[in-house]
Amino acid sequence: MNESFSVGNYTFGSRLLLGTGKFSSLELMSQVVQRSRPALVTMALRRAETREDDFYRELKSALDESGALCLPNTSGARNAKEAMLAAKLAREAFGTDLVKLEIHPDPIYLLPDPIETLIAAKELVADGFTVFPYINIDPVLCKRLEDVGCQCVMPLAAEIGSNHGISNPRMMEIIMANSNVPVIIDAGLGMPSHAAAAMEMGASAVLINTAIATAQDPILMVDAFNGAIRAGRLGYEIGGKVQSEMATSPLTQFLTAGNSYPKET
Repeated sequence: MNESFSVGNYTFGSRLLLGTGKFSSLELMSQVVQRSRPALVTMALRRAETREDDFYRELKSALDESGALCLPNTSGARNAKEAMLAAKLAREAFGTDLVKLEIHPDPIYLLPDPIETLIAAKELVADGFTVFPYINIDPVLCKRLEDVGCQCVMPLAAEIGSNHGISNPRMMEIIMANSNVPVIIDAGLGMPSHAAAAMEMGASAVLINTAIATAQDPILMVDAFNGAIRAGRLGYEIGGKVQSEMATSPLTQFLTAGNSYPKET
């Protein structure tokens, strides 16, 4: 099984991305990061404004131990202008061109704004950022983001923190079938089985936060997710998905072999 995937100039040895927004303590967050050894760990800029910030120091130590990279996000931005400013501040503060682009003016459901996201993505790509855009399950928007230079897309499975799993599997399948860049499923995956299903569809990776951070035992839960991700990816690679268009008992050979029901006598 190929456990690595690439986004732009970066190659990652894990297909798990880990969010840090809901852990009950910095110590627990650090333990989960070190245990899971994810590809990337997201960090809201507002939580770590400088390298001297306690949150950033704890995260940096866990990242060094696990080998993961930090993925600053623009969570809290309400429009393209705010998101671009947050991305540039993160680049100056933490020395990375990686950014998870989140623009959600709605404070309740945190659903992404597709128009502002596309505007910001185009500008950030032109400015040299490797953009990870958080978006709705929208095949057309995914292609538009690819057209402006985004080297991956991050459609949500369901609303942030909902743990509902993939709410529209057919649209997600269309995205994966037509994407020329990695598809990373973000938000709403609440169980290891959800992650396995995402990987079986052909996702390059998944991002998990709430389901791990709020679990009764986050350490065991991250083990479960890592196992599910590997199982789902292996199923995808060996072609284990059943195609709905294929009959379970094909009649082609029977019909072309000259067979027929016996005549009544």
